[in-house]
Amino acid sequence: MTPPVQLATSNRALARFRHATPTPRTALLGALLWAATMGASALVNLSLLDSWVTPDKIRKVSLLFAGGGALAFPVGLFAARLVSLGRGWEVAFAAAMVCLAVVTIGLTAGLYALQYRSYYAEWHAPVFTLTWGLQFAFTMAVALYQFVVLGIRLYFPLGFIALFAASLWFARQRR
Repeated sequence: MTPPVQLATSNRALARFRHATPTPRTALLGALLWAATMGASALVNLSLLDSWVTPDKIRKVSLLFAGGGALAFPVGLFAARLVSLGRGWEVAFAAAMVCLAVVTIGLTAGLYALQYRSYYAEWHAPVFTLTWGLQFAFTMAVALYQFVVLGIRLYFPLGFIALFAASLWFARQRR
C-alpha cells in the first residue's frame, strides 16, 4: 500500500505536468511559426553571405533549422511552463527565453549531428563494435562543436528577435 504522503506528492507532480502541457493547437501553431522563423533566420543569414556554396545547400541548412525549430517549440514551451508555474511574469519571461533558446539550439544541433554522422557513416567500422562506438561518439562531438561555432550565428538577429517576442507572448499568457 502506498503511503498517503507519497501519493499526494505523486498527484501534485502529475497535476503540475498536466497543467504545464500546452494545448495541441498552441503546440502545433507555435511549432509551425517557430519553424518558419528559425528557417527564415538561417535563410536570411546565408543569403547575405557573399559566396556561400549553392542555393541547394542554403535550402538544406534552412530546412534543418526549420526542423529543429518545429521540434523545439512544444518541448521548450512545456519546459518554460513547468519552470514558471505559479510564478510572476518576470520568471515566465526568463523561463521562456532560456528554455526556448536552449531547446531550439540543442535540438537543431542534434539534427545537424545526426546528418553529419550519416555522411561519415560509410567510412566507419561495423555497427556496435568498440571502434564504431568511438567513431560515433567523436563524430557526434565534432558535429556539435562545429554547430556551436558555425551554426549559432545563423540565429542572429532574426532568431533572437523572435525569441524575445515569443518570451513576451509567453509572459503575457501566464498572467
